[in-house]
Amino acid sequence: TTIEKPTFVQNVWFFFDYQIGWMYSRYFLWNFVGRQNDIQGHGNSSDGNWISGISPLDEYRLGPQKNLPDDADNNKGKNLLYGFPLILGLIGLYYHIKKDNKNAAVVGLLFFFTGVAIVIYLNQKPFEPRERDYAYAASFYAFAFWIGLGVLAIYDFLEKKMNQTTSAIIATTACLLAVPTIMAKEEWNDHDRSNRYIARDFAANYLNSCAKNAILFTNGDNDTFPLWYAQEVEGIRTDVRVICLELLNTDWYIDQMVHKAYDSDPVPFSFNKDQYRQGTRDVVIFHDRKVDGFIPVKDLIAFVKSDDRSNQLEVASGTYYNYFPTKNMRVPVDSATVINNGTVPKNLANRIVKNIDWTLTGSYVQKNDLMIIDLLAHNDWKRPIYFAATAPASSYLNLAPYLQLEGLAYRLVPVKQNEKESAQQETRIATDIMYDNFMNKFKWGNMDVKGTYLDRVFISSCALNVRQRIGALANALIEEGKKDKAEKVLDKCLEVTPEENVPYDATLYAIVMAYYQAGKNEKANALAKKLFDNYENNIRYYYSFDKRTIPQFGGDVQQAQDILERLIYFANNFKQTSVSKEFETRYTNLLQAYNITPKIQQQ
Repeated sequence: TTIEKPTFVQNVWFFFDYQIGWMYSRYFLWNFVGRQNDIQGHGNSSDGNWISGISPLDEYRLGPQKNLPDDADNNKGKNLLYGFPLILGLIGLYYHIKKDNKNAAVVGLLFFFTGVAIVIYLNQKPFEPRERDYAYAASFYAFAFWIGLGVLAIYDFLEKKMNQTTSAIIATTACLLAVPTIMAKEEWNDHDRSNRYIARDFAANYLNSCAKNAILFTNGDNDTFPLWYAQEVEGIRTDVRVICLELLNTDWYIDQMVHKAYDSDPVPFSFNKDQYRQGTRDVVIFHDRKVDGFIPVKDLIAFVKSDDRSNQLEVASGTYYNYFPTKNMRVPVDSATVINNGTVPKNLANRIVKNIDWTLTGSYVQKNDLMIIDLLAHNDWKRPIYFAATAPASSYLNLAPYLQLEGLAYRLVPVKQNEKESAQQETRIATDIMYDNFMNKFKWGNMDVKGTYLDRVFISSCALNVRQRIGALANALIEEGKKDKAEKVLDKCLEVTPEENVPYDATLYAIVMAYYQAGKNEKANALAKKLFDNYENNIRYYYSFDKRTIPQFGGDVQQAQDILERLIYFANNFKQTSVSKEFETRYTNLLQAYNITPKIQQQ
């Protein structure tokens, strides 16, 4: 890969265009002119831009604003302020400078140092993981001072034309209607968090996905802090030990894990404090010693723990490092233990493997992965081990064939996914356990109540996650011949993720297919038609832009085509003749109208 060093001019352009323009001015205008939606934007015309509500201006900047897709038009983060707060603030700024320029300079410095100066200090890179508007809140507060002074400026102007009382009433009323009233009307719905308990209830759902006295690995703060709250404040499932994978790289966090917490026993790590303190075994490399076969993890951990120079690797600097002599690892399985403690149900006893044999990838493991391997070596199948469903696949250490989905968490079990199961699903699914969890135990934090505001973080991390898991459960139930149960979980999916709160998107076509497979053609057709309408309208909207802008939506058009063609295929495959003919006609007309190549032909 060739890396080109940017020129000085390119750096200056990046500073003004991206860091000042996109990462500060855009946020400023969100607050005082208007916001397009609550979807994180990366420079495209449809997500996260500022917008005014003044059609000629908005269409010049962002393209057509009529006939928007339903999810864009109904997005609660769409706030049209018409620039009134900005105008009033600029009036106040002018008035402030005119009346007391020294005082105005003080507020101006506050505005600068909590805004542009922070931009300079942070030197933000492209594609931040989330919007960073909160970093400049104090700058927006400073501008709000001038909005207040704008009211005084208008009063001062009117006072010269009429009496004090009349000018005060007019100035106050006009400014009240033009700024706070419009802001309340437009922004109340996407700032209203009342009756939303999703974080708490989903935290409980993760915990309740686990068997008694389990160890649950989570990823990052958003997936961990709510679980801590649920346990420490509300006393929910205090027998489960929550382990944050990111924090497991630190010695102080491992210190906490080796002590009892509430009703959770210490985690059976074998390393002593000197062996995992910061700066020791932070990274353990793989150095292949051509060892034959798979090696028990207890032996490998004992090797890595050793301070014997003969068990360490010397590098050119003369420093010695601990290492793994192989990537091929083995966890022995006592079949009697895993059956007696419920790790494996009796009906799967014949599928229990003698050993879990697997191979790690990469050239090293970090301390958190090392501690997971240590746990596998010394747990001896005494405590259930789970990974949160939102944890990245890399955290599974290539153990995915031995994971079993039981709700919103995967359990490590000594039963390997067979070819048929791997063709159907990502992992094995314990249908009885998962069905009971979703249908009877889980709560939804009012996500299922129409009108509850779900921003895109909640939609992607919670609602869409539920759709995907329920879709997988339904398919597994259908494979087992339990079509009635499959229908119930599919109905539950639509009930807890209503379109008003969670827009119908690509995650839903799996639900459509499951309805067809369950023999519920009427429900499948109704959902398919709704999904077809949405994506047909999306394509029409994308092609209403000028030719230079349309390529910006190339990925969206491709996804929409893929969904439409899948829906046509489903209708044909399940003998829904009238529906398939309608879809085919509409799709053909759509392609002809915009000279689009069918995706099937592109392949």
